[in-house]
Amino acid sequence: MTVTAREAIDHGAQATRPEAAVEAFLYREARLADEARYSEWEALWDDDGVYWVPMGPDDDPHVNLSYIYDNRRRIKSRIAQLNSGVRHSQTPPSVMRRTLANLEVLDRTSDDRGTTVTVGANFALYEYRYDMNIWAGRVVYAVRIRADGELRLVAKTVHLVNAGGPVPTLAFLV
Repeated sequence: MTVTAREAIDHGAQATRPEAAVEAFLYREARLADEARYSEWEALWDDDGVYWVPMGPDDDPHVNLSYIYDNRRRIKSRIAQLNSGVRHSQTPPSVMRRTLANLEVLDRTSDDRGTTVTVGANFALYEYRYDMNIWAGRVVYAVRIRADGELRLVAKTVHLVNAGGPVPTLAFLV
């Protein structure tokens, strides 16, 4: 599922706060990324997961170039690179902390795989590696609640505030 920045903003007017389990899942996803616990972060994803960082707020990943547009197989490959320890753009690794705020349920659908809750949130990510970089934007998550109650990440779309301008290397999980 891909959601443009405009759709995320438009749906926010009728949004509600996500249930505690979904909110806790999203905070855990952010913490695992910040702590470079990449294998645990990868384990949060469902088989049909998509991680997307578009270059423009209303982009379509099938038409427009993206900073990142990873299907599940590419997510696995990205994590293998990060875990290898030989990713020169992350030597030394970035130290990161992010905050999520204004979490709101944008949509809820059900099918034979479970219930998918789409949640929008604002974020600020503080990255230090030689210099302090601040990344900010709107992130839209699709979290599947399976019949057994397990939560899995189906989509993460990161709309960077500065996506239209120069963006430093994205050699980590934003």
